[in-house]
Amino acid sequence: MDASPLGTSTVVDVPTSGVSWAAIAAGAIITAALSLLLLAFGAGIGLSSISPWAGSGVSGTTFKIGTGIYLVLVAVMASSVGGYLAARLRTKWTGLHTNEVYFRDTAHGLIAWALATVLSAGVLGSVTTHIVSGGAATASAIVGTTNPADLYIDKLFRSDTAPAGSPTAIGADTLRAEMSRLWTASFRETNDLNTVDRAHVARTVAARTGLSQAEADKRVSEVITEAKAAADAARRAAVQLSLWLTVSLLFGAFAACLAAVEGGQLRDGTWNNHILTPRQI
Repeated sequence: MDASPLGTSTVVDVPTSGVSWAAIAAGAIITAALSLLLLAFGAGIGLSSISPWAGSGVSGTTFKIGTGIYLVLVAVMASSVGGYLAARLRTKWTGLHTNEVYFRDTAHGLIAWALATVLSAGVLGSVTTHIVSGGAATASAIVGTTNPADLYIDKLFRSDTAPAGSPTAIGADTLRAEMSRLWTASFRETNDLNTVDRAHVARTVAARTGLSQAEADKRVSEVITEAKAAADAARRAAVQLSLWLTVSLLFGAFAACLAAVEGGQLRDGTWNNHILTPRQI
């Protein structure tokens, strides 16, 4: 066993592993389980705060911001408990400089957080996704599911003069299938219809709805603009969710490290007359 002076202290190189995987695994499992529990609780609270009725429930913006903040809180709370246990349950090292013990405790909290993140993403990912998407699945079961392209085609072929239910009003199935394929393929590539496709769609709309060519062109442009707005809103929502997840992961890692340091301090401290005296760093 080698020893070298460092200031007024002595660093002792102990020939044992600096990583206690049993304590790390325990902390990671606790973190993953608490995350799942808190997500299930948050999903219930979130579903109770929204309503399909006008004037009731929270707004969409408030719901998205609240969801992001809750994700951060879940990460902090679960990671703190897991990091604390990862350091507190570790076997006490003897003969090491206090700075080295401090570093190892911090590393244990970080590793426990990383393992819990991988575990949650891999093993518990499907369960978490099912819980978070439960509200959307319930709403879809009530109102039914539809292809977004079908909605835009309905708006293109909508007619104020043709009787409801007539072939002119709803269009033939083959025509709708052609428009659906054209719309889906074009928007997948450029989020717009090219010149040839736009002209073909406008002529078809004019023929099926009785609109003039100018009115049909205007309708096509309006529906395309609406589709672009919907796609842009979905993109912004995905960006916001990604940013909130990134923030929650960073806060979770930081909380796990701090909690691990606290757990190590309490593990190595002594109780003097019911007053905890932590180790000196």
